[in-house]
Amino acid sequence: MSVDSKSQQNSMAETPPPWRPAGAKTLPVGAESIEETIVDVRRKIYSRSVSGWFTSWRVFFVFATQALFYGLPWLNWNGRQAVLFDLGARKFYIFGMVLWPQDVIYLTLLLIISALGLFLFTAIAGRLFCGYTCPQTVYTEIFMWIEKRIEGDRVARIRLDESAFSLRKLRIKATKHALWILVAFVTGFSFIGYFAPIRTLGADLIALTLGPWQWFWLLFYSFATWGNAGFLREQVCKYMCPYARFQSVMVDRDTLVVTYDTLRGEPRGGRSRSIDHHAAGLGDCVDCSICVQVCPTGIDIRQGLQYMCIGCGACVDACNQVMDKVGYPQGLIRYTSERGMLERLSVAQIRQHLLRPRVLIYSALMVIIVSVFFAALATRTTLRVDVIRDRGVLGREVAGGMIENVYRLQIINASEQELELSLHAIGLPGLTLAVADQPALRAHSGAPADPAQAAITQTASHLVIPPASNRMVPVVVRAPAGSGTPGSHHIHFVTTSTTRDGLIDTEVREASSFIFPN
Repeated sequence: MSVDSKSQQNSMAETPPPWRPAGAKTLPVGAESIEETIVDVRRKIYSRSVSGWFTSWRVFFVFATQALFYGLPWLNWNGRQAVLFDLGARKFYIFGMVLWPQDVIYLTLLLIISALGLFLFTAIAGRLFCGYTCPQTVYTEIFMWIEKRIEGDRVARIRLDESAFSLRKLRIKATKHALWILVAFVTGFSFIGYFAPIRTLGADLIALTLGPWQWFWLLFYSFATWGNAGFLREQVCKYMCPYARFQSVMVDRDTLVVTYDTLRGEPRGGRSRSIDHHAAGLGDCVDCSICVQVCPTGIDIRQGLQYMCIGCGACVDACNQVMDKVGYPQGLIRYTSERGMLERLSVAQIRQHLLRPRVLIYSALMVIIVSVFFAALATRTTLRVDVIRDRGVLGREVAGGMIENVYRLQIINASEQELELSLHAIGLPGLTLAVADQPALRAHSGAPADPAQAAITQTASHLVIPPASNRMVPVVVRAPAGSGTPGSHHIHFVTTSTTRDGLIDTEVREASSFIFPN
């Protein structure tokens, strides 16, 4: 390396980079201090507009995710909202499925699949979720697009913020925040619409008759969206998001990440197009800092992979445009692995290294758990019965030489059709079952009658359960006194649902015990 090149590098190291605020104290390369952290938190990032392949994908995912988020609550299914998490009724409607608290296993499997998917994608290609589909990234992109349309591109926004207060500045800022608040409010309303019928919610909002909790969550979520996407932005990704901190344990030398090719780009520096930069001892990087200007988190990818990088690829698009202008090959900044860059591997060789043990293990676990999840959904019964012994009425002898036990059957109809049920008990000779009426049960156990349940009970073993409903049904089981010895005996409750043609549709058996008194 020539003396001139060395002196040029030294001068570059001593000169504050263009992304450091004017007047900030220059610290040694790699040094960390409280002052540097405070400056980084307080500085505002003015990201530059960029176009390219990765930018187009980000725009696509913004439209796709928001069309799904805003549109899904308005879809109807069987005369109701297609997706509704009714916390008050403790029922989740997801298109043709009705899930109850007893179906928490499906939520558990879904969370495990999501976590494994995140681990798998991170091991393969870094923070793809953060860069393209994370709500923080998506809403930041929307708010930044509004900001650029109202205030202009990077230079115009910097000049506006540095200018003195004026009516023009007030008008521009007020317009921007009004649009931000509108988007945030619509977002909060759509979010609440997943937990309350959105059409009813809209009518109540217009009439200003929302409940206190609905007002709270509407305003809270709207304020959080406005604050996170409008003000905090990259600070959420850099300092608040836990995923940014532990992603390094899932990334190795074969993970595809946004990478600056130091072997090709260094030593960086400005140059004339008329000279041979290789002969002058320069790399392909012209040190334009555009890759820093377009970065939504304000990092310099040329300093190596950093946990603040969200893998959006904006710097890749920006650098490729610069390479085209100066006549150099694209790919100075690109998606590649550390091994691929250092060992100069081909694309095919890099892909071969993706199939490593951790990826294969994650993939195998994903296949197994996804298969179990869909198998469980496919075999899921729409009739669920839980047997609860009435503790107020133990086994006792009644008229006719019979022993009587009282139970409560919690019957859940998870389908959207009315079910006709037949109940009977088996396990002891001469066992009979009858659905008790509420006044009789109250006289036996002292429990208050429930008018809503009394409407569906009858003095027979046949019931009709409305669609997507949950009922507690009191039943009386009797057995001849001589059919068993004193103590507890195993019995089963058999609940059968029949079709309108009289065919057996579903049969559920639940074990319990029958007590003969001494």
